[in-house]
Amino acid sequence: MTTIETGEFKEQLLEERRRLVETLEHLHEDSEDESSEQSPSDNHLGDMASVTFDRELDEGLEEGAERRLGQIDAALARIEAGTFGMCEVCGKPIGIERLRAVPWATLCIDDQRKQDR
Repeated sequence: MTTIETGEFKEQLLEERRRLVETLEHLHEDSEDESSEQSPSDNHLGDMASVTFDRELDEGLEEGAERRLGQIDAALARIEAGTFGMCEVCGKPIGIERLRAVPWATLCIDDQRKQDR
């Protein structure tokens, strides 16, 4: 890919990275706020179940955001290395439409479908 083409994706990746970092910061703040507000003796069993559910949901969101952040960082490294947009399995170019939809993609659509089976 040319520098102009990767520039579009680099900006998209950096913007998504900024958004995820803000999301993670927000999740950490909410987690700290909930921890400081809780007192086991003050809560009803139903309230405790809701708090536990919310905490587990936040942890799942945090884990997903961290995973995506890793994928974005790897895509940015591929841009720097000059390997961005190449399928890691077959070595063929990943379609531009796929990269616009999923700029951290590492597989062409055919190899992704094979992996998903």
